[in-house]
This record gives sequence, C-alpha cells and structure tokens, in this order.
Amino acid sequence: MSLIVGLGNPGSEYQDTRHNAGFMLVDRLAGKWGVGWRSERKFFAMVAEATVGGRRVLLCKPQTYMNASGEAVGPLARFHRVEPSGILVSVDDADLTLGVVRLRPEGSPGGHHGLESVEQHLGTRVYPRQKLGIARPQQGVRDITGHVLGRFAPDERAVWDRVLERAGQQAETWLADGLARAMNIYNGSVA
Repeated sequence: MSLIVGLGNPGSEYQDTRHNAGFMLVDRLAGKWGVGWRSERKFFAMVAEATVGGRRVLLCKPQTYMNASGEAVGPLARFHRVEPSGILVSVDDADLTLGVVRLRPEGSPGGHHGLESVEQHLGTRVYPRQKLGIARPQQGVRDITGHVLGRFAPDERAVWDRVLERAGQQAETWLADGLARAMNIYNGSVA
C-alpha cells in the first residue's frame, strides 16, 4: 500500500486557502479515481482508498490542523505498515514561485510546521515530499500568515488549476514508475 497525504487545515474557513494546497491535491485525486472520503477518528484523519494500476493507495487529509499533521500520518502509516518511502506528502511552499511543483525524496522541513510534525512522528526526514509553490506576497516578508491563509486571487486560479493537474500527474507517476521518473518529468513550473 502507498499513502498520499495532503496537508491542510480542517474547517470551512480554511477551504481553498493557499495553506490547504495538499488538501486540494488529494481531493482532486479522490475525484479522478472516483473514491469517497470517510472519517477515521482514531487516526484524526479523513481517508479515501483506491486501487490505481493494481496498487492499493490510501489518500489522507489529517484533521489535526497543519502544525500537528504528524499525529495523523505517523499512526496511520504504522497501522497500514507503510514505510516512509511509500508515503508522499503534498504541501504548500511559500518559498517557491506560484506555478512550481517540486518533488524531493527527503529534506528538511524548511520552516514548514506541517512537515516538522510529520518528520517528528515518522522519526525520519527520508520520505517523499511534494511542494506546491504559492509564492510570498513580497520578498523578504517574514510574517506571511495572512497570505497563506488567504485564497487565490482570480488571476492566480488558472495557474493554480494547472499546478493541481501537474501535481496529480506527478503523484500518479510516482505510484506507477517511481520517484526518479516522477521528479524528472514533472518538477518545474507549469508556465
């Protein structure tokens, strides 16, 4: 089994915000694969199960809020015996330009509290993470809370839709052909 986790915040006030980039991706995959979400309260998560190319895939939206995402991811991965290499975590990244998709096999959280929590609960930094660029409002601005919790502007929505399409294709390639091929084909800008 493989696990694709989209990070975000639960609740209607956070729906479609930049910080919920991961939620948007796994929602798109669930729709494409024709699977519905169910609540798994013991894992503090919404999950959807699919079979893609003969492989069982579990989609996950932690319901713990972003900064505690690992509290859902760690126990869910252990219960289903998914090794860290079989977990893809999709997340927003304000340090990447809007329109950029970047998959990496490992790395530091880069100040992203959701990734910090996942790392803590998996006990490793070595798991695939897919970063979806949401850009900063201005270069050098440290407090970007309002930006990441805001929604995409009308002129950004077409680019964002292409980001989700590309990120979904990358996730499917990761499942079918592995990490290296998914990175080689899809890392970069949708522009």
